[in-house]
Amino acid sequence: MYTKKKIYIKKYNSGLNVLVAVCDEELVGKSFAEGEFTLTITASFYKGEAVTEEEVVDSLTHADIANLVGARAIKCALDNSFIEETNVIFVDGVPHAQMVRM
Repeated sequence: MYTKKKIYIKKYNSGLNVLVAVCDEELVGKSFAEGEFTLTITASFYKGEAVTEEEVVDSLTHADIANLVGARAIKCALDNSFIEETNVIFVDGVPHAQMVRM
């Protein structure tokens, strides 16, 4: 049986700002390093609720800041114009981007 891989979202409220951490499920608990960059995907920061891509879009619509890791999370943000491809970095092949709404 095929099971669709999940995307996790965890929301943080800080005063009037909302930060959203978005991560592909299989990356939680892993670390990646390349050159001067290290990317550590901790469960305490990223592992929130398992959601659909539609829920990712809704969360990003209401976020002031977003931290995104993983191919599915990045694709969803790119497809819905929350980030631009030129702002995606890769650490050991894993895509990562941040969004700040001003």
